[in-house]
Amino acid sequence: MKRNFLIALWFTLVTTMMFGVLYPLAITSLAQVLFPSKANGQLIEKNGKIVGSRIIGQSFTDPGYFHSRPSSAGTGYDATSSSGSNLGPTNKTLLNRVKGDVEKAQTENSAAPVPVDLVTASGSGLDPHISPAAAEFQIPRVARERKMTKADLRTLVQKFTQERQFGIFGEPRVNVLELNLELDGAHPLSR
Repeated sequence: MKRNFLIALWFTLVTTMMFGVLYPLAITSLAQVLFPSKANGQLIEKNGKIVGSRIIGQSFTDPGYFHSRPSSAGTGYDATSSSGSNLGPTNKTLLNRVKGDVEKAQTENSAAPVPVDLVTASGSGLDPHISPAAAEFQIPRVARERKMTKADLRTLVQKFTQERQFGIFGEPRVNVLELNLELDGAHPLSR
């Protein structure tokens, strides 16, 4: 019995070292060498300061910015609380929130139908992208606030529209943070 206990203890220590220490170190080191930007969260710097990540959404509420999808991750875009709301399609809380978001979006933008991704959260609650339709819906408001033509703004949105990965996976999408940063650089808000 003592021998079995020592073998089990030794096996536990060896596998813990291998899979709890050595393997994560090897994979982390490999990722840092082969894909340093991705391994570090695809951070975006502006003037030497980190302003966000290409892969985690942020909240934009000013009318001069394109707005992101709603987030149900923690208090909003909290990467430590990544999740959807888990509310069903007939849940009164969800229906009231979506109805309020639709009314707000139509008030800020137009009476056109609101794209669904502007009033529903993604599965993770951290999605940094909106659909091209959601960007198009917001163009009149952003153009008015930034004193730009709609055509110029459409060109900028098109520049930041990513197509399907490998032509088949996912949907076309626009990274909201990158688009808003470009807007700030090229057409700053004048207030």
